[in-house]
Amino acid sequence: MSADDKLKELGLTLPEVPTPVATYVSFKRVGDFIYLSGQGPKRADGTYPTGKVGADVSIEEAYEHAKQTGLGLLAAMKKAAGSLDKIEVVKLLGMVNAAPDFSQHPKVINGCSDLFVAVLGDNGRHARSAVGMGSLPNNMTVEIEVIVRVLP
Repeated sequence: MSADDKLKELGLTLPEVPTPVATYVSFKRVGDFIYLSGQGPKRADGTYPTGKVGADVSIEEAYEHAKQTGLGLLAAMKKAAGSLDKIEVVKLLGMVNAAPDFSQHPKVINGCSDLFVAVLGDNGRHARSAVGMGSLPNNMTVEIEVIVRVLP
């Protein structure tokens, strides 16, 4: 089953690839690798869920924010490679806007990782770091960046 069919089966739709708000690009291709700029859980109206995970935002809510971020990253991958069926996720860096005593960062970033595996199968499995940050742009709850390889 194609990645597009899996998205449809899951009832998910890819958003538009966001336009960068500063001096950078959404992705950069170097040979067979695509480096995707960090994204957050942008809503359809252009706003972001905000707050500190572990204080203002629950793990479950932040998991959904990471999943939403993953959809945006899949959209950028598709735009960069032409098809999600030609993508292998190599490395993911997940950043959580965390309360000082919060320690469950991996449970939050699983929202994105689980999505990638659900849509891309084994090509969605990746190396990963999930870390806490004192703040993130726009006070958003999560930001995720990814490195992918375009398959021959």
